[in-house]
Amino acid sequence: MNKNAIQKFAIWARKELITQVSQRAYQYGIDESGFGDAPADTLNGRLLTAEEKSQRQDLIKQIKEKGYKQIMEEVAYTWFNRFIALRFMEVNNYLPSHIRVFSDASGAFKPEILNDVLHLDLPGLDSGKVAEYIERNETEALYRYLLLTQCNALNSALPVMFERMGGYTEMLLPNNILRQDSVLGHMVSDIPEEDWQDAVQIIGWLYQYYNTELKDDTFAQLKKNVKITKERIPAATQLFTPDWIVRYMVENSLGRIYIDKRKNEGVFADGRGLDEMTWHEVELKRIANEKYIADQMGWKYYIPEAEQTPEVCQQIDEIEKEYCQLKPEEIRVIDPCMGSGHILVYAFDVLMQIYTSAGWDQRGAAQSILKNNLFGLDIDDRAAQLAYFAVMMKARQYDRRLLTRGIQPNIYSIRESNGIHAMTIEYFHKNDPKLKTDIENIITEMWDAKEYGSILNITPVDFAGLYVRFDEICNDINMMRMSALEELLPLVKCAELLMQKYDVVVTNPPYMGSSGMTSKLSDFVKKNYPDTKSDMSTVCMERTLQMCDNRGYMSMINIPVWMFLTSYEKLRERILRDNTISSMVHPGRGIFGSDFGTTAFVIKKRRIVDYIGTYRRLFDKQGDVESVDAREKAFLIGKGHFESSQEPFAKIPGSPIAYWVSQNFISIFKKGKLIGNLFPVKKGMDTSDNDRFLRFWQEVSATKFSFGEVPKGTKWYPYDKGGNYRRWYGNKEYVVNYENEGSALECSSANLRSRHLYFKPHITWSALTAANTSFRLSDYKSLFDSAGSSMFPSEEQMMYVLALMNTKVFDCVMGVINPTINYGAGSMALMPLVYEPSEQITTTAYNNVDIVKRDWDSYETSWDFKRSPLV
Repeated sequence: MNKNAIQKFAIWARKELITQVSQRAYQYGIDESGFGDAPADTLNGRLLTAEEKSQRQDLIKQIKEKGYKQIMEEVAYTWFNRFIALRFMEVNNYLPSHIRVFSDASGAFKPEILNDVLHLDLPGLDSGKVAEYIERNETEALYRYLLLTQCNALNSALPVMFERMGGYTEMLLPNNILRQDSVLGHMVSDIPEEDWQDAVQIIGWLYQYYNTELKDDTFAQLKKNVKITKERIPAATQLFTPDWIVRYMVENSLGRIYIDKRKNEGVFADGRGLDEMTWHEVELKRIANEKYIADQMGWKYYIPEAEQTPEVCQQIDEIEKEYCQLKPEEIRVIDPCMGSGHILVYAFDVLMQIYTSAGWDQRGAAQSILKNNLFGLDIDDRAAQLAYFAVMMKARQYDRRLLTRGIQPNIYSIRESNGIHAMTIEYFHKNDPKLKTDIENIITEMWDAKEYGSILNITPVDFAGLYVRFDEICNDINMMRMSALEELLPLVKCAELLMQKYDVVVTNPPYMGSSGMTSKLSDFVKKNYPDTKSDMSTVCMERTLQMCDNRGYMSMINIPVWMFLTSYEKLRERILRDNTISSMVHPGRGIFGSDFGTTAFVIKKRRIVDYIGTYRRLFDKQGDVESVDAREKAFLIGKGHFESSQEPFAKIPGSPIAYWVSQNFISIFKKGKLIGNLFPVKKGMDTSDNDRFLRFWQEVSATKFSFGEVPKGTKWYPYDKGGNYRRWYGNKEYVVNYENEGSALECSSANLRSRHLYFKPHITWSALTAANTSFRLSDYKSLFDSAGSSMFPSEEQMMYVLALMNTKVFDCVMGVINPTINYGAGSMALMPLVYEPSEQITTTAYNNVDIVKRDWDSYETSWDFKRSPLV
C-alpha cells in the first residue's frame, strides 16, 4: 500500500474540499462574514427554486447553531466519505449497477456512468432530466445529477453512509468535479487501484491522514492553553492501529475464546491417560494443539498459553466451562472507540471462521454477525460512517446480496440528548410511569455524551419495554412520530450498547492528557475515574474492563505509562488483584510514528491465581526506533519471549508490570530496604521565577556570595539545579537569592519545599535525562532545586550510596521502577539498598570524586579554578 500517496491526497483533499464547499456557499450569498437575507427569493438577480431556497435556509440555520467553519468542515468531510465509499465500491465491483462512477475499465478518470447513461438502471433516475442535459450538452451538470442520484440510490442499502440527499449538503457539492485536477481526478489517478482492494485498511489510513492538519492545529492551540473541544477530540486523539497489532489483539481475545473450547482435543490421542503422563508432557501437548489450531485458522499472531500448573489449569477449566455451550451467535464483541472500524472488520473475519467451523454457510454467518455479534461506538459521526461502511463491505464480501437484505449493523455514532424537545419525550412515554422513568434516565445520562464518549456509565433500564414502545410508534400516525424515531431511537440504542456486557472488548483508545481536557470532561473523569484520570487512554482501560462480561477478555493497545508510573499505581494494583494479564506485546516506540511507546495486551476479566502470562518485548532498549515492519518481523520470529505470573509484580514497590525481571532481581527488594525509608530523598524548591532569583555564579559579586558558609548578610548561595550528564562531581554553576533566609522567595509564589534539609551535604542528580542518570556529591552547603532533587544519607553511608547510584545495577533497577527519562525523588526513594560497608568501595568512590573534582576545577567555569593545568 502506497501510504505516502494516500497521505498526500487526504491532506490535500481536505483543504481543497473545504475551499470548494465554501465557494459553493458563496454562490448562495453565504460566507464567513454573513449570509444576508435568510429567506431571500433571489440572489444576484437569479430566482431561487423552492428546493434551493429551502436548502439555503437550512444551511443558514446550521451555521447559526454551529458556526460557519464547523459546517464547512462537516460538509467537506461528508463528501470526502462518500467519494471514498463510492471509489471503494466501484473498484471492488460492489455497486448494484456494476457501472463505475469515477473511472472506466482501464482505471482512467473517465466515469463509466456517463458513457452508459442511456442504459443506466438506477433507482430514482429521471430519464427526462438526463435527456435534457444531453440535449443541452451540459456534461458537468449531468454528471452532478448522476452522482447525486447514485448516492440516493444507495440510501436503502447503506443509509448511514448515504443519507437521503436534498438538504444543504447536496447544494454544496463542489463545482468542476470532472476536471483532472479535481478531488475526484486526483483520487483516481494518485492512489493505485490495488490499494482500494487491500481489505478496508485504506479507509482507516484516509481517515487518519485527512485529520492531520486539524490535529496539528489542535495541538498548536493546546500549547496556548486552548482546551480540546468535543468537536476536535476525534482529530486530536485518534491513531490508526497497524494491521498486525489489530490481528494480535483480536486473535488473542476473540480467537482465544474459540481455541479455549478446543485446546484439549487430542491431548490423550496416543492412548495414555493423565496418570501415565507427566504434567509437563500434558501441557506440551496442549500448547502444541493450540499452535496447530491457530495455524489451521491462519492466525499468525496468536500466542499459545504458557505452561501452567495443575492448580492453575483447574481454575481455568472452571471458567471455561461457561464457554463450552456458547454458540457463535452468542459471542458479543465491541470496539467502543472504533474510529474507522479496522478492529471490527478483522473481528468479522475471525467470527466468520468461528461460524463456518460450527457448520454455518458464509451468507447466513455474515447476516448473523451483523445482527448478533459485532458492536461499535465512536463520538465522531464521520468516523462512525466509515466504520459502518467498512463492516458492511466486509459482510458484502461474504454475501453478494447483503445490500438488498435490509440488515444493518449495531454500529453507531454516540448521540447526545441535548436539544430533544420536551413534547417528543412526553409523546414517547405517554405518562406511563415506567417508560417515563427509563427514558428520562437515559436522557439525563446521555446529556453532552459526545464530550465523554464510551466512558459513560449507563444505569440499566427496561430496554425491551422501550423497544416495544418504538414498535408502537412505527405504526402511529401522530405528527410526533418521526421526531421520536429520529431523535430518541438512536439515543436508546447507543445507551443500550454502553450498558451491555461483552465477551470481548477490543479497542485503540483516545490519547489525551488531563491538560487537554475541558473543565467539563476533567471534572467527569476526576469524579468517575479517580485512579486513571491523568489520560483518556487509561480512563478507557478502566472503562473497557467494566464493559467485559465476567468471563470475557479486554484487549487494547496503549501507551505504557500505566505499566510503571506512580500516578497509575492504583490501576495496576486493581488489575493485579482482580484480573489476569493473559499476554502482552511490548513494541516500544515508533508504532504510531513519533510516540512515547506502545504496548498491546489482553486481560482476562477473571482473576486466576499464579497464572503464567506470556510477554513479547520487541525492543532492546527504550530508545529503539526500528520500523513497524521490523517490530512485526521480530514478533513473528519469537523475539523477546518472556513468561511470568503477575504475583511477583506486587512485590516490587509501585507494582510495575516488570515481566522481564528474574526471581533474583525480585529478591533484592526482599533483602534490601528502600532508601526512602532509610534517609530523606526529596525534591527541592521551585523559585517560580528563575530570571529573578537565579544567577550563574560569575554574575554576582564575590562579597555577596557565600562559598559554602551561611553568614548573615550574604545574598547568593550555591544551588544544585541538575544539569548535563556528569557523575561524581560538578555542575556547580548556579546560585540562588536566599538573602535573609529566603525572605524574597517567601514573598513570591516560590515553593520552598524541604527547607529543613537546606545547606546539608547530599547527593544530587538531574531529574530529566535522555541517557543514564548521573549522581554527584554536593560538598558545599547548597540549596537544591526540583530539577536537582537530592538524597541525604548519613556521613558513613554517603560514599557507599553514591557508588551504588553510579552503577549499572542502579540503571537496571530503575529501568523497572521507572523506565522513563524523568527520575524524580519519588521513584528514587523506591530504590532498594543492601548496605554492606566496604572500605574498598568507599575509597574508590572518594578517588572518583577527587578525579572528577580536579577535572571540574581545571576550567574557568568552576568557582574553585586556580590556574590552567597546562601552566
